[in-house]
Amino acid sequence: MDPMELQKVNIELDNQSNSGESLEDNYTEVADSEKSAITSPFASDDAESQKFLTNGYLGKKKLEEYNEEYHRGRTSFGMSTFNLSNAIMGSGILGLSYAMANTGIILFIVLLLSVAILSLYSVHLLLKISKEGESLIYEKLGEKAFGWPGKCGVFISVTMQNIGAMSSYLFIVKYELPLVIKTFMNIEETTGEWYLNGDYLVLLVSVILILPLSLLKNLGYLGYTSGFSLLCMVFFLIVVIWKMFQIPCPMDSDIMNMTLVNVTLAPLLDQNITSDDMCKPKYFIFNSQTVYAVPILTFSFVCHPAILPIYEELKSRSRKRMMNVSYVSFFAMFLMYLLAALFGYLTFYGKVEPELLHTYSAYLGADVLLLIVRLAVLMAVTLTVPVVIFPIRSSITQLLWAGKEFRWWRHCSITVSLLAFTNMLVIFVPTIRDIFGFIGASAAAMLIFILPSAFYIKLVKKEPMKSVQKIGAAFFFLSGILVMTGCMTLIILDWTQNVASDGH
Repeated sequence: MDPMELQKVNIELDNQSNSGESLEDNYTEVADSEKSAITSPFASDDAESQKFLTNGYLGKKKLEEYNEEYHRGRTSFGMSTFNLSNAIMGSGILGLSYAMANTGIILFIVLLLSVAILSLYSVHLLLKISKEGESLIYEKLGEKAFGWPGKCGVFISVTMQNIGAMSSYLFIVKYELPLVIKTFMNIEETTGEWYLNGDYLVLLVSVILILPLSLLKNLGYLGYTSGFSLLCMVFFLIVVIWKMFQIPCPMDSDIMNMTLVNVTLAPLLDQNITSDDMCKPKYFIFNSQTVYAVPILTFSFVCHPAILPIYEELKSRSRKRMMNVSYVSFFAMFLMYLLAALFGYLTFYGKVEPELLHTYSAYLGADVLLLIVRLAVLMAVTLTVPVVIFPIRSSITQLLWAGKEFRWWRHCSITVSLLAFTNMLVIFVPTIRDIFGFIGASAAAMLIFILPSAFYIKLVKKEPMKSVQKIGAAFFFLSGILVMTGCMTLIILDWTQNVASDGH
């Protein structure tokens, strides 16, 4: 019997089996994405010695010898869907109402649906190249496709995406923690107290809470962080829908709190706009801020570094089954994103800020329900930052010190450097919109559009370049280049215009 026939027999036997047990005992569990922690009880105690799929957490194993027919995984369809939903869901949901306010309802829905469909196509490409490249490590696929530059391209893109995620989480601390303190201390107006300064509070939280957690070698005890974060966002969505029916339009500008940290609504209120215009939804909008819509959406749908480890642990695994997991997860997140954006926009219309939760303080002030949401979100993001630092540090270690013994000085220096750099971004970058825009236009575009299509064209040898699949991947690659260069150019132009206007 030749090898091809033997392989066919193995596939048929695998399809007939209903057992969820692995045929290989040397495989370990996997947790999920940048927005998740190590949930596996099988993870190695020496976390720094593990191999990571960028955002995913993999135990010690030879994934280069990965064979789809011989390891079907242990994770059910429902749990895989939950893990992928965790990977998709993140702080990007807080900026979607702002994106809708600057695109209009119809244009936003078209863009949201387009990004979701293109992200699903990108997942399809990733699953295909994992089979052809015989590896479940994103960096290894990059190395097989383009050598060291391909490996570095994946590493840089995922590191930038994770730093952007950390920055967005710390921006939430910067925005929301001063408001929580004001509510508890019953402070009506700020007079420059240091404990109400978002920059000081970010540094304080980073040093007292985030740094000690990030220095741990094992983050297994944070295993439920991603689930808690997802529940917080679901709670946030419920509150957004509820508050839309409580806040009347037009909002009385006399009771708007104009002392919000780092965000001002004064230019919006000074405009000569009638109440009817203010409370009338717009369906198509084009302005200087519209350029941020696509990067915010791409930032919100990035989950691709988590696709392969979730696929690797899927029970009765097949590409079709994993695509079904992706369809369910993306559809659920599409609905959540659409509802959060729509109800947030219909609450504040043109006054919505880049961070939606912060907008409510301008009208409601010390609201008990919003206070609960803020506390839950603050706790979730504070616990998530160490989880995001963990794979970046491990990837840096694997890239620069592969095979070297664990050293505390190296472990601590990488952690402190990453956290210090992220704090500098949060302090000096004006708004969370800039983080969403820049990372969405660069790292997210690389992870969704450019890298999967480039690896597909290079690694899938059995399809000629003139085939429909290769032509589609080539167009996908070109569209990624267009999205990246176009959005980055317009964002930089917007930044320069803002600097010029501030100078005058």
